Amino acid sequence: MEQTKEQLKQFLHRFFRKPDLQDDDDIFALGFVNSLFAMQLVMFIETELGIELENQDIHLDNFRSINAILNLIRTKQAV
Repeated sequence: MEQTKEQLKQFLHRFFRKPDLQDDDDIFALGFVNSLFAMQLVMFIETELGIELENQDIHLDNFRSINAILNLIRTKQAV
């Protein structure tokens, strides 16, 4: 899971340019996310990490922070 976390952080840093982004920082509250980025994030998770997301997975709380995204990935991998 550590490798997945690093891949996710690298992806986010390409867009955010916030070097001290913490794992629990709310990326929506920080103003980093727009609808285009949200779709790019979903595509990254599906294509680069090989996680198939379903409509019920596309919920704001699943994408608020690095930790929230990792929890979603763990849940999907456990199925």
